[in-house]
Amino acid sequence: MIAVAVAMSTALPAIAETLRVATFNTELSRKGPGLLLRDILKGSDVQILAVMDTIIAARPDVIALQGFDYDLENAALSAFANGLKERGLDYPYHFAAPPNAGLQTDIDLDGDGDLSGPGDAQGYGRFFGQGSMAVLSQHSINTSMVKDYSTILWKELPDNLFPMTQSGPFPSVAAHEIQRLSTNGIWVLPIDHPEMGRIHILTFHASPPVFDGPEDRNGRRNHDEVAFWSHYLGGAFGPAPNEAFILMGDANLDPNRGDGRSIAIQNILNHPALQDPAPASTTVAWPQTGKMRVDYVLPSRDWAIVDAQVAPVNQAASRHSLVWVALKKP
Repeated sequence: MIAVAVAMSTALPAIAETLRVATFNTELSRKGPGLLLRDILKGSDVQILAVMDTIIAARPDVIALQGFDYDLENAALSAFANGLKERGLDYPYHFAAPPNAGLQTDIDLDGDGDLSGPGDAQGYGRFFGQGSMAVLSQHSINTSMVKDYSTILWKELPDNLFPMTQSGPFPSVAAHEIQRLSTNGIWVLPIDHPEMGRIHILTFHASPPVFDGPEDRNGRRNHDEVAFWSHYLGGAFGPAPNEAFILMGDANLDPNRGDGRSIAIQNILNHPALQDPAPASTTVAWPQTGKMRVDYVLPSRDWAIVDAQVAPVNQAASRHSLVWVALKKP
């Protein structure tokens, strides 16, 4: 098993025959639409520069970003990639799809009696795309073959834990009928590597399993967003890739600590199709919980693991660590 380093490797670029993949909850979300783009274009925002520094130090070939605001033209993402390029790290390929975050409905989805709050969007958000997801890649993303499972309804997940009361679904039958499973997005991205061929990136960002009431709506949703991958790898949503794939993202769930239903991530970590390069790691330190592991890079079993590292938290950038794994074909 590869030991997890506590310091970032900064000097050497990835070897050509090695694929380095990473996940990073950047926490770059802003309070309104367009503000992230504004701050990126300034070129002087301390947090944005710190996030860039963290990515440049790791130099992944492919990186999944969370906490990154979405806009319809991906202007913020393009500007961010341009900023990295100006600093010597080029990602010519990027991907972001319309998320559930901030996608407003006309139904009280969180049961607070309000019809227009951030909790009544398909995924929590004060505006469409707040705190969403994106992927940057040095290798071509086959966008025509991307599988986007973000529109799957929660009730469509096998063995789902949608909150129920004696009188029916919480908070209503109407909510049960339209509520999507994913808080942000669930993507399977085919990436074409010049030496390794087709690689699939499986990525997501699950809801925090807190900030709700005794119905445990968020805890149940978080469990099911993570459990989706067990069902997906089992073929419940069509054929899944059987080799050369990596599941990575922010599960918002620690396998041993916290208020979430840890069994969901335990099942993923123990899945026979996956391997865990960093079993003893912690990836975030919240004041109310202390250190926890919520960010994961889990390659399929057919990869040979060359290295795996969890970057020290850069408080100027994010409370989360960037997590990366270097892989090669055996």
